[in-house]
Amino acid sequence: MNQRQRFYESLNYGSPDRIPYFEEGIREDTLAGWRDQGHLADSDPRDLFPADGREEIRLTVDPLPDFEVWPANFKDLDELRKRLDATDFSRISKTWPQEIDRLKTRDHVLMIRPHEGLYLSLGVENGATFTRLMYQLADTPDFVREFMRIQGEFAAALTEQVLQEVPVDALIFSEPIGDNNGSLISPKMYEDIVLPSYQPILDLAPRYGIKTIICRTYASMKVLIPSLLKWGIDCLWACEVEQSVMNYPALRQEFGRDLKLIGGIDLDALREGKTAIRQAIAEIAPVVADGGFIPLADGRVRSDVPYENYVYYRELLRDLIQ
Repeated sequence: MNQRQRFYESLNYGSPDRIPYFEEGIREDTLAGWRDQGHLADSDPRDLFPADGREEIRLTVDPLPDFEVWPANFKDLDELRKRLDATDFSRISKTWPQEIDRLKTRDHVLMIRPHEGLYLSLGVENGATFTRLMYQLADTPDFVREFMRIQGEFAAALTEQVLQEVPVDALIFSEPIGDNNGSLISPKMYEDIVLPSYQPILDLAPRYGIKTIICRTYASMKVLIPSLLKWGIDCLWACEVEQSVMNYPALRQEFGRDLKLIGGIDLDALREGKTAIRQAIAEIAPVVADGGFIPLADGRVRSDVPYENYVYYRELLRDLIQ
């Protein structure tokens, strides 16, 4: 069974030879610190900690060139359309034509990130631009909805350029629209303004055999999960979120097998030591047994994680997913 088949079987409640392990990411300063402590020597961490292959294409869906003054009315949307060129292959990759043959014959998992979500799509990058958008959502929602519609249709056209050339295993949508306290917009607004802009992209999934649609979040999106499921976004990947608000066993109990899961192991446990690591692994074990779940730590491994803790975590996780 190759890596793509293993991914499909695992998330779709099939019969994988084992559950995939995806590298959560070990920061370079972490590796440097471990080597300074006498670990790893000249070894490649990928040899010591093998993982299933996963590649992600993040499409460049921003207006090019960028706006100095962000669109604020319907008239400005004509200029937005001019800056969204779906025939520009450099938005996929600077070397896209040369990569097609490699990706056609791969056996690792390939995902596409086709959309930047509400806040990034509307140019939010600091407090002032956040305030501007919040006023727009309150005062001119029709304008924001039309902006997102244009953005979604462009992103779908660009995504299809990839899908026409290579097989893709999953789509990833990312929504940086909250914190551990919850979402910054309501489910009603999310369904009214944001999710319809995803629809042209979501429509591509069945046409190109894509079975997994992921929402990756760095905030508590629990209140939005029913809306995600309604639109066919059926897999949650929560990163660096408090376990008390995005607890995977609790989410599986509430939403059942309709919600597939990636991640779910509290990175704090790796900092705390072996007892915490054992508890974290034991907590997610029933969800692993139920299926539709690829477990891994919920964030990149930072320099405050001792080498011995990481090795212990990987050993326990290996035993769980074999």
